[in-house]
Amino acid sequence: MKKILALALLVISAAGSRAADSHFFQASLTPDIALYAKTNEIDGIALNVWGENPQHSFNLGFINGSAGTSGGLSLGLVSYADAYTGVEWSILNLTKKSFVGWQGGLVNFSSGKFSGFQSGWVNLAQEFHGLQLGLVNCSEKLHGVQIGLVNLANNNPWFKEFPDKLATGFPIANWSF
Repeated sequence: MKKILALALLVISAAGSRAADSHFFQASLTPDIALYAKTNEIDGIALNVWGENPQHSFNLGFINGSAGTSGGLSLGLVSYADAYTGVEWSILNLTKKSFVGWQGGLVNFSSGKFSGFQSGWVNLAQEFHGLQLGLVNCSEKLHGVQIGLVNLANNNPWFKEFPDKLATGFPIANWSF
């Protein structure tokens, strides 16, 4: 009984500490057709056909978008974010500025700094710190390990002529520290 009371108090205090424009639950058909405006932060659960809120929550939907700096767990067909900390498991995962955590899907793309683990058929990153595990792994600046059939790291000294000439790449493993 004490554990239940402690858990209830924790949930109530967390709910009470949210900002005025923050909500625990969001349901959206599109970013503009939703329970709350896409500028409201979601700190809890979001169920989306297509959602696009800044959030620190569990997102479940077809298209899970996250504006600003967001985090949590995102499960869907497509997940995209400006900056994200957490886990994105979707068929297609995209981040613009930064990502910290795990992207798992068929195609994972980060155009900013990525720190963590990418697992999928195709993993692409501008600046990558961590482990890429997939069929094709490509990074402009690799600081870590790539394991897959095709592994390209443009900052690897053996790829100085890439992309002007086709690089042979490394099958199985590549690394740069």
